[in-house]
Amino acid sequence: MSPLPTRMVNRWQNRQEPGPGQGTLYWHILVGDHPEARDLANTAQKRLAGFHGLHMTPTEWLHITTLVAGPTEEITTDQQHEMLSTASELLAALPPVTVTLSRILYHPEAIAVAVQPTASLRQIRNAIQTATGEVTGREGYTEGPTQWTPHMTLAYSETEQPAEPLITALGRELPICEVTIKEVNLVDQRGPERLWKWCPIGSVHTGRH
Repeated sequence: MSPLPTRMVNRWQNRQEPGPGQGTLYWHILVGDHPEARDLANTAQKRLAGFHGLHMTPTEWLHITTLVAGPTEEITTDQQHEMLSTASELLAALPPVTVTLSRILYHPEAIAVAVQPTASLRQIRNAIQTATGEVTGREGYTEGPTQWTPHMTLAYSETEQPAEPLITALGRELPICEVTIKEVNLVDQRGPERLWKWCPIGSVHTGRH
């Protein structure tokens, strides 16, 4: 998400998305139940509230996308539960991770906040990817650039407009907040992304319980 974009574009103009009744399985770290993450998002979204063409992430579904597993219709219910079981065994060997959110990331399609440090999060992602591959034969994939950059999206762009006024209004950093990551969620996203028809299937926890 660097360098800074000069213009924002419509994220969904040419995006292929599931049709009615279809879904995509995602591994997400859901952080909407963390007060610190909610407060950070609310601060940023208030600064951006005066601009048109921005679709704000609902507080309930604030998240860090970890891995796209694949179309729901191609991964059976039994496989989904097996993925959760396998991932649970792998994540049990990893401790909870405390991350920092502050630095703003700008992309033509979205505005997000970086989640750092990345090394421990990559261990979590590697475990999730291994579980997905062992059960489904799919490695899963990352949306956007090949290099996975952990982030929490604050707003999606749904129109073309200059980026500079948005960058000026929001700035490059927000007040630092810390969040402790203890679980990863397998979520079925039904239909178009912006409708937020999310159906959590289950969660896996770090550490032994």
